[in-house]
Amino acid sequence: MTLSDEERAAALAGLPGWRYDESARALCRAFAFADFAEAFGFMTRVALAAEKADHHPDWSNAWNKVAIALTSHDSGGVTGRDVALARRIDSLAGGLP
Repeated sequence: MTLSDEERAAALAGLPGWRYDESARALCRAFAFADFAEAFGFMTRVALAAEKADHHPDWSNAWNKVAIALTSHDSGGVTGRDVALARRIDSLAGGLP
């Protein structure tokens, strides 16, 4: 079940750097790393966590940048699974702003 506007706003309050993209119906965040190797290593860690959660991000990578969008396609928007994965991704980012 998708989160209500209020539930989504409350979740975002606890997810600094994340925003809601209305057109994509997704939680979004961009990360920047020192170089490609760090960005790729981060993506590898996220991929393993996403596979374990059986919930996979839409993302892109360009050299040291990784852009992530989280949505539950089968529910048509953001659910608690997206919020949980965003929190896990933040923990894997290692304190990046």
